[in-house]
Amino acid sequence: MDEKIYSMPRIGDNAPEFKAVTTQGEINFPADYSGNWVILFSHPADFTPVCTSEFMTFAKMEGEFAKANCKLVGLSVDGLYSHIAWLRTIKEKIEYRGMKEIEVKFPLIEDITMEVAKKYGMIQPGESATKAVRAVFFIDPKGMIRTIVYYPLNVGRNFDELYRVLIALQTSDKFGIATPADWRPGDDVIVPPAGSCGVAKERMDGKEENVKCYDWFFCTKKLGKEKIFDEILQKN
Repeated sequence: MDEKIYSMPRIGDNAPEFKAVTTQGEINFPADYSGNWVILFSHPADFTPVCTSEFMTFAKMEGEFAKANCKLVGLSVDGLYSHIAWLRTIKEKIEYRGMKEIEVKFPLIEDITMEVAKKYGMIQPGESATKAVRAVFFIDPKGMIRTIVYYPLNVGRNFDELYRVLIALQTSDKFGIATPADWRPGDDVIVPPAGSCGVAKERMDGKEENVKCYDWFFCTKKLGKEKIFDEILQKN
C-alpha cells in the first residue's frame, strides 16, 4: 500500500483535524479548543535532555500562556506509557535551573503511527525520518494557523520569543496594527499604511495625532503595555 502524502500546512490554513490519545485523555483537535489560542508543538523524543528542558520550561510558563487565553498541546512519536513515565521522571527526579517538582498538566499526544506529525509536516527526513523536529504551530480561536516555527533536533526553543509572538499576534488582531522588529509590549507599533495621498500628506505634515512618520509608508504610534495587557490578559 502506498504511503499517504500530506501537503505541508501553511500560515492562513485551517489547522488539520485529528483525534488522538494524550496523557490527559482523548482530544478532538482543533474542535476541542474552539475559542482558545493553541500552541501545538512537537518534540523529537521522550527521555532526552533538550526535550526535558523544554517541557519543564513550558510547564512552568503554562499559567502565563493561560492568562493570554492560550492552551498548550505537545506531541512526539513515542507511546502513551513512555510519555507517562517521562513526565513522572520530570516531576520526581529532575531539577534544572531552579525548576523542580515540575508537573506537566497539558496534554502530550501519543503519535506512534506518525499520522499527526505527518499532517503537520513535523517529520522532515533530512533531519530525521523517525523523530519529529521541534515544530511550533500558533492556532487562533477560529482554528486558523497564524504562525509556524521550526527548530532542528539539537536547538532548544526560546520560550520568551514564543510568548512574545503570541502577544504580538493578539495585539495586532485587537488594535489593527503591526509590530516592528524586536517589538515588546509597550514599544511603538506600526500603523497601517496610508490609504490615500491625502492621508499620507497629513501624516508627513504631522497632522495625525500620536503618529510618528519616518516616511509616508512607515509610521508608528504609542501603545502602552498596560493597555495591551488590560485588553488581552484574562482577569483572575
